[in-house]
Amino acid sequence: MRLLIIGGTGFIGPFVIQALVAQGHDLAVYHRGVARARLSKGLPAGVREILGDQRDLAKSSPEFRDFSPDVVVHFILSSERQAQTTMEVFRGIARRVVALSSGDVYRAAGVLHGTEPGPLQPMPLTEESDLRTKGQTYSKEAMELVRKSLPWVDDDYDKIPVERAVMSDTELAGTILRLPMVYGPGDMFHRLYPYLKRMDDRRPAIFIQEDAAQWRGPRGYVENVASGIALAATASKAAGRIYNLAEPQSFSEIEWARQIARVVGWTGSVLPVSADLIPAHLKLAYNSAQHWTMSSARIRDELGYAEPVPLDTALARTIQWDRANPPPQIDPSQFDYAAEDAALERLHFAG
Repeated sequence: MRLLIIGGTGFIGPFVIQALVAQGHDLAVYHRGVARARLSKGLPAGVREILGDQRDLAKSSPEFRDFSPDVVVHFILSSERQAQTTMEVFRGIARRVVALSSGDVYRAAGVLHGTEPGPLQPMPLTEESDLRTKGQTYSKEAMELVRKSLPWVDDDYDKIPVERAVMSDTELAGTILRLPMVYGPGDMFHRLYPYLKRMDDRRPAIFIQEDAAQWRGPRGYVENVASGIALAATASKAAGRIYNLAEPQSFSEIEWARQIARVVGWTGSVLPVSADLIPAHLKLAYNSAQHWTMSSARIRDELGYAEPVPLDTALARTIQWDRANPPPQIDPSQFDYAAEDAALERLHFAG
């Protein structure tokens, strides 16, 4: 097959490109050029580059038509306007567009973040679960932080209208992949780092706010998520389908921290702590009564998806990368060990 990757030079994309090349497909990657420096080994031999900016996607139409992809895999759709433009540009050129979406489309995500009123949504979330009724899930401040790592995210970010535009086109087929919280080498959000740093600093205990310790959310290791994307992109039966892509077991937050500790070999304690005793820098404001687990049964049943990398290997590779590539800016207030020591003393006294 011929596949055009739009974006794909950041965190997840290089693994998808490697998987598709290994399967013998003909690839082109459309990107801005500045991202090339982030690819440690560059694009694989034989992969065509088309340079451009998705804000002016139509300008590259002649090159897209010349490559004539069977499938377009779009990594960086952020808004309805971008999705509509994508479908307009590729009508008559490609047979299908695969768009990466997010588990934040579900109403449960809005309940979790306090933007949707109750009731709590039932778990696990399937592709038929209720979607948000409100627009943007995240605060303006949160989006500004996200844009520092993901500059393609625009002010109108919302994956629900993105999905609608891709799946409602009558001339060009679509596939939607709703991704979990993705961890692994290259994770710009360093999702394991707050736990890993404390373990490497030989802290005696790690605290999790009591009401959040049992909260469960969707996760996926980057190479496994990439494998699922490559599978959906090359499976013709995925046309017109929406798939959740997440690990089959959704660990609670305290279980997740203990999984990391097991692989690291850290022997301290992970402790749930009441909101009145936990240090201020570890307080969490979201509604942790609302879990956010996603069932990936559909993609497993319909496409035969299974994770190629087991959990322990995934964690070990992530830990190795995070140790070699700590966040460039670390907020020292988030590692206030004096406050954590004082909280530990209060817990011992209370016990």
